[in-house]
Amino acid sequence: MRSGVLIVDESVDDPHAELWFAEPAGFTPLPLDALLAEPGTPRADALRAAAAPLLESAPSESARQKLIALLASGQRMLGALSECGTVHCSVGLHHDDIQGSVRGGAQPLLSLFTISWRDTAVAPRAATVARAAAESVDHSHVEYIELPIGPLTISEAVLCPATNSGVPQLPLLQIHAHLPHPDCRRLAVLTLSTTATARREEYRAILRQVVETVRFEKPLGADS
Repeated sequence: MRSGVLIVDESVDDPHAELWFAEPAGFTPLPLDALLAEPGTPRADALRAAAAPLLESAPSESARQKLIALLASGQRMLGALSECGTVHCSVGLHHDDIQGSVRGGAQPLLSLFTISWRDTAVAPRAATVARAAAESVDHSHVEYIELPIGPLTISEAVLCPATNSGVPQLPLLQIHAHLPHPDCRRLAVLTLSTTATARREEYRAILRQVVETVRFEKPLGADS
C-alpha cells in the first residue's frame, strides 16, 4: 500500500463546504447527491442515464435484474449512512504490497472512507475530545493528538457481523478520528473501514495522513 500521493477533494472549490481535506490516491469518491437523488429530479435522471449502458450490457434479463438489485442495495446502504450524518463516502482500492511480495503478486485491498457530522453538547474542544475518547471504551489504540486544526482522537475497533445479517462473516476493522469543529457544537467523524484487519497499521497511517490535511477554513484562500 502506497499512500504518499494526496488527491485534493473537489470540496476545495465548494463555497458552502464546512470541512476541507485531501485523501490519498486509490480512493474514488461516490456521488452521494446523485446516488440518493429524489425520483423525477435532474440528478435522478442523470443517474438513470449513466446506469443505462451498464444495464443494457447485461447478458440476460436475470443478470440485468441482479444488477438492478445490487444498485438498489447500494443506494439503501448509502441512504442509511446519509441519515446518520454522512456527507462524504469514498471507496478505496490498494495493492497489498506486503503480502503480495511474499505470494508473488500484490492482492487488492478494499476499504470505505466516510466523513460524518455528529451534534455534541456545547463544550470546549478539548473537553469534547476527552468525552469522545471516554466513550470509546470498546476501542483499542486510542490516541489523543494536537494538530494545527485543534485536538482530536484516533481509535480503532474490530466488529463482527451478526450471523443472520446476510453479509460475509469477516471481521471489520474500523479506524475513527474525532475532530471537534471550532464552533464547539459538533464533531467531524472520519472513519476508515476494511476487512483487511492484518493491515491495520497501514490503514491507521492512511487515516492519520488524511486527518493532517483537514481544515475548517478554506485552505487555498477565499478567492481560489
